[in-house]
Amino acid sequence: MSGYSYTGGPSRCSAYWQLFSRCYSDAEFPKQCAAQRDDYLECIQGTKEKARHLAVQAEYERQQAQGLVDHKKELEAKADGVPTRVGLIPTGDNK
Repeated sequence: MSGYSYTGGPSRCSAYWQLFSRCYSDAEFPKQCAAQRDDYLECIQGTKEKARHLAVQAEYERQQAQGLVDHKKELEAKADGVPTRVGLIPTGDNK
């Protein structure tokens, strides 16, 4: 890994790579660098970020659906069996 992006600047994950490679070269056992490796892989692949995004999106959709159900129940309670007027036909009280 060169540490440079295709535009010539530092790559997006070069800092994580440097931390991981420094740890790996100084460590007695490779398992000691598991946290740095995980940070680097998360930067490259974004698996935790994608999972978090999907969870947030699912919760948003659930709340939207629940809000529609609640709104429908609220409207049905207001109607209380009485037909709702649309206001197209003028009556004496609309003058």
